[in-house]
Formats: sequence, C-alpha cells, structure tokens
Amino acid sequence: MADALINAAARSMRHASSVSTLEQRLTSLADSQRLIAEKLRSKTTCVSPAAGIEIPDLQAHADSSILSTGIVGSGNSAHALAAYLAAAGCSVRMYSRSKVKADQLDLRREIYSEDRILGRFELAGAYSHPQEFVRNSRNIFVATVATAYKDVANTLAPYLTADHRVILFSGKFGGAREFQIELTKAGARMPQIVETDSLFACRLVADARVWIRGIKRWTLFSSITRSQTEAIAPVIQAYFPGLEPARNLIQRGLTDFGALAHAPIALTNMHSVDRAEEFLFYYQGVTERTVCILEQMEEEFRSIARAYGCDLIPMKELLNRYYGCDTTSLYTAMRTVPNYRHSLSPKTLNHRFFFEDVACSLVPFEQLAKVASLETPILSSMIGLASCVVGENFRASGRTLDSLRLGDFSQSEIAQYLNS
Repeated sequence: MADALINAAARSMRHASSVSTLEQRLTSLADSQRLIAEKLRSKTTCVSPAAGIEIPDLQAHADSSILSTGIVGSGNSAHALAAYLAAAGCSVRMYSRSKVKADQLDLRREIYSEDRILGRFELAGAYSHPQEFVRNSRNIFVATVATAYKDVANTLAPYLTADHRVILFSGKFGGAREFQIELTKAGARMPQIVETDSLFACRLVADARVWIRGIKRWTLFSSITRSQTEAIAPVIQAYFPGLEPARNLIQRGLTDFGALAHAPIALTNMHSVDRAEEFLFYYQGVTERTVCILEQMEEEFRSIARAYGCDLIPMKELLNRYYGCDTTSLYTAMRTVPNYRHSLSPKTLNHRFFFEDVACSLVPFEQLAKVASLETPILSSMIGLASCVVGENFRASGRTLDSLRLGDFSQSEIAQYLNS
C-alpha cells in the first residue's frame, strides 16, 4: 500500500510539472497529494527520497524528555515542524495567541503533510494559554517571525524553568541573545536557548494541511556563547542529525542565504513586487548581472566573519548543503535548487524579507562591520534602500548591537564573549 501511494505521489508531481501556469501547477500538486493524504488514515509516513534526509526515531532516544515538544506559532513553518517532530515520535503540542486557531487545532488534533513528508500526524493538544502549554512542553520551538521574539519571551517568561529548552527557528542574527535579554528583564528562570534557521520550505494549502516542498539537510545552530552551544548540541542533533554547531553566534547569523538574497532580489524587482505581480522569485527575479550584487555582498559577509574569528562556506555550497544543486556558480546554484521552482515572489513590500532579513540581520551585520572598521557599501545600500521603500528606519527600529547589549563592546570583546 505504501509503495502504491509513493508511486501515486510521483505521478502527481510529474503531472503538476506539465501543466501550463504556476497556479495550475500548485493546485494540481496540492489537490492530488491531498487525496493521497486523505487515504493515510493510519500513522503511515512516507518520506520522499528527494528530501535527502531521514527522520530520526526518537522513541529509542536515551533521554525521554526529548519527546516532550511544544511549538509556538500556527503558520507554515509551525505546521511543517509539527509534522516532522510527530513523525520522529515526539508528543507535539502547539500554542497560538489566537484562541480561535488554538481551539481549531485542539479540536482536530491532526496535521496532514504533503510532498517531502507525506502523512497524517497527531497532535497532543493546542493551547491559547501559555501556562498549560509550557507546563506540558519540555522543549519549546519558537516558529514565529523573528520580530515576535520579544513578545513570545514575555508571554512565556512567568512559566519557564531552568529545565526547559527554547529552540528559535529562523532566529536571524542574535535571536537567542534578544530572547535571553527579555527573559532576564522579566525575572524569568533561564532555560537553555539556541537559534537556528527555519528548515522547511513550506506553505499551508488548507486548514491543518502543509505542503513541504523542501527540507534543509544542513545548517548551523548556536546559543549565545560557545560553551552554551556545546551543552545543547546533543539535543539539537538528536532532532536534526544534519545540523552542526557554529563556531559562534556571528558565524551562524552570516550562514543564512535568506539574509544575503532576500532584500537584494526584492529590491531589484521592487516594481513588480509593489504591483503584486507574481513571478518565480529565484528563477525569474535574478539574472547573471543582478547576481553580482549578491556576490559582492557575500564578500562583505565573509570579511565580517573573519573579523570575529570564523569562516563562511561559499553561498553556492550553502545552497548545495541545504537542498542539493549545481555549484558551478551562485547563479547556476540558484537556478538548480529543486524547490526554488515553486518559490513565489512576495506580493507586497511590507514583507518579512525587509522586516526580518534587513532589520534583524543586515542592520546588526553593518554595526559589527563598523566596530571592526570594515566598509560594507553593498550591505549598507540594501538597508538604506529598504528603509526608503518601506518607510521604516531599520537602523533605528531593527535589532541593533545596543538592543543586544553589545553596543559598548569592542571588536575583541565581542569575539571573546561569543567564543567563551
């Protein structure tokens, strides 16, 4: 039965690739896979070979506390993460500030996943009150936008203990530090905190149905200091065996293709984005000439990394480690990432590509460069243009070294602290 379903899924994907328009392709893919998922009323799980990963069996893990997981958020990434963790054998609970969303999830208590992970996955519960959620979740994944971290920290603060672990998905640069500062201000007992990148290219296609079109096979994770990273590494690598600890928080923040690519591509196509014209973001939004912007900004990223005692792998290799691609050049790599065939452009300039990637990555990167007496003309121009186009002074409102309480540190003091 499972083999027949896998074959049916493969046929549906081939059909989806042959239809004429992108919307028809997405609709065909989602509809056909939804029918397959409907048939999976058991706990059958199919992981596509194209995903390039194996989901670990955590039921056999020596530390049984690893099975107790909670997810803050109810969007695309939160649903994909819930499916992944449930497939790994975890008890998964979800938290949403929206009582309506939480009640709907709690009533249904199941999530359907399509494409890279195919199956029906049970939830242990969903909550709109943080106390019960935190009490029942030892390992808490925050799968919200990075700009919500302060609010999330203050919401969870009264109920967290030193026994909890907080894993920030899509932390951008310094999310763990920001979360720690907010918990300290709230007088919370301090859990272990770690940040990494969002691992799933995904989209909700219906209530409790998530289309996972790509899964990152590799990226870095980091706590605030190296010793804290080493302490939590076994837990993170149990959940995600392909992830590796970063040398420090700066290396993790700079090893982020979204931080490099999102703002430049959106800005060079700002007229189409502002008109809500749909295009394939990485395929149609980049030419061999415009990719030069990314390549020059990558060199600026690399100079910042070196100034703080770490190296970066080439971005074309990063994409290969993420999803697999041709690494002849950065342009070729972007054109051959399989799931980028489905990555659509934003339909507004008021988008996370600016409010997350610029505000929470490029702004602190520019400040780290200034502390190290480095010039970053391309990176700095992206911040200036984004601030102008969106009408938001990201240098003032973004995640700054002052807000991370690193503003009075010298270059060597920042490196020494993060590497401690």
